[in-house]
Amino acid sequence: MEQIAKLHIEKLPEGVYLATSDDIPGLVVQGCTVAETIEIARDVAQKLLAAQSERQARQTMVSLTNIEDTFDYPLVLGI
Repeated sequence: MEQIAKLHIEKLPEGVYLATSDDIPGLVVQGCTVAETIEIARDVAQKLLAAQSERQARQTMVSLTNIEDTFDYPLVLGI
């Protein structure tokens, strides 16, 4: 089952991109490009969720939304 988490991505003055998520506490990653940052964020999110499920701490469980058959995705274009 696929789930969705919202990422907040910002370009830092140093030229790298920083991604955080209110949906997944502790998710803070950076990359040289937006694509790289998203890829790293996906990997880190999976590891954080796996560690959480091992702990079985109900009060700190992350609750993500299941992906439906249709959903909106922000397509960012550099023009």
